[in-house]
Amino acid sequence: MLVIREKFFSIGDDFDVLDENGQKVYRVDGKVLSVRNKVVIEDPAGNELATVHRHLVAMRPTYEIRIGGEKAAEVRKKLFTPFRDRFTIDVPGPDDLEMKGDLLDHEYVIERGGAEVAAVSKRWLTIRDTYAVQVTPGEDPLLIIGSVLALDVALERQEKKEEKKDDDDDD
Repeated sequence: MLVIREKFFSIGDDFDVLDENGQKVYRVDGKVLSVRNKVVIEDPAGNELATVHRHLVAMRPTYEIRIGGEKAAEVRKKLFTPFRDRFTIDVPGPDDLEMKGDLLDHEYVIERGGAEVAAVSKRWLTIRDTYAVQVTPGEDPLLIIGSVLALDVALERQEKKEEKKDDDDDD
């Protein structure tokens, strides 16, 4: 199980992803957030392991995950999903994954072909503003964490757009 602090993008500072024993597993560089919403995932020593960045030209929110410099996946919002957001994790080959559930409240699963490969939940923790990611053994934790962070960036971006729209409507 990995533990992530919620709402880190609004703060924009670095933070650690911890295991269930409180040991640092990854460091996420939040200071590199830019126009492309780029996030860098590092090992505890500060070596870059993966990046997540937004495609500037795309029909719908799309984020690319690169692991070890190689494109590992694209995370994108599904076009037609009434009442609930769903995101697809498009990996090379036929084994795409899907995020579904209550994405805004961090209560969702990641599935491949209907089989759960990871679960995300706030309920497992008593620490405020954090959520846990449980990755099934044999799955790539970097791909899962990168996908979860891509979703966080997308939702934060959407929230800011809606706030700006509300502010413009108030004028």
